[in-house]
Amino acid sequence: MDETGIGKGAILLLSLGEDAAVEVLKHLNPLEVQKLGSAMTRVKNLSQEQIDAVLGDFCNLATGRNSLLGVDAEGYARTVLHRALGEEKSTDSISRILEGSDTSGIEGLKWIDSQSVAELIKSEHPQIIATILVHLDRNQASEILGQLTEPLRNDVLLRIATLEGIQPYALRELNDVLTDLLSGGENINKSPVGGIRTAAEIINFMGSTAETSILGNLRQFDEDLAQKIMDQMLVFENLMDIDDHGIQLILREIEHDSLVVALKGATQELRDRIFRNMSNRAAEMLREDLEVMGPVRVSEVENQQKKILQVVRRLADEDRIAFTTKGEESYI
Repeated sequence: MDETGIGKGAILLLSLGEDAAVEVLKHLNPLEVQKLGSAMTRVKNLSQEQIDAVLGDFCNLATGRNSLLGVDAEGYARTVLHRALGEEKSTDSISRILEGSDTSGIEGLKWIDSQSVAELIKSEHPQIIATILVHLDRNQASEILGQLTEPLRNDVLLRIATLEGIQPYALRELNDVLTDLLSGGENINKSPVGGIRTAAEIINFMGSTAETSILGNLRQFDEDLAQKIMDQMLVFENLMDIDDHGIQLILREIEHDSLVVALKGATQELRDRIFRNMSNRAAEMLREDLEVMGPVRVSEVENQQKKILQVVRRLADEDRIAFTTKGEESYI
């Protein structure tokens, strides 16, 4: 779609109403969704003549809904994109759309499913793969790593952990290659870099088997480096290091069903800590749900714990909660 087509498509989606717009977006590829979403937020104060010229055969429909184009286009776009993209991807994806990020090179990979990205980059040098992954969202990077062979995955994670910076010219060349493959734009994303924190965040999203393999490989290479990464990682028992106010804030941000499954694999001490920070009625309901719950796969317990830890990490990064260690407060 050319820029004229994107602009016309944005006006049409604003005119269709949320239900119809959602159905249209579901049939587009990620790059088209981002371009249309960005264009929708820029639609301002169109005249009736402009609407008629753009919509053509949809003129009658547009005339009946043209008042919509006078309201908050960004809010409308946010709602439609949230429904079209789904709950899991919506927050980061919509933020990129509404902030006007480009779809070139590495940025374009953020809109492609992890399996496809893995296929695209698996034959590249591990250093190149590491460079790409540090520029992606941590959960996407972990999913991509999960698609790679174990030796390659371990090699890439080691390179991420020891990556201190990327030369601008090298990143530009890599971005140009990816841009050619994805038919994206011209800008490059220069801000993220690797390091211990990045490696720890990526591992946090991975399953226990991959995590054990990666950390074992890191210990063989550098025991001190492995320990530094582990110190940056969050585990579910770290909730014991958060004060009561922080626990209460976390509980307001997570779903009851997710908490029940996550606590299935928690210590009694942590369970009691959670119970104490709930109302008596809520705590009793939680206890009952835990008692009647049958066997749960370890992988599902880990998935729900990691889901909650994502919320914990976000709240910590926003300085809304803090971790305490040996009586002292430390922030992550």
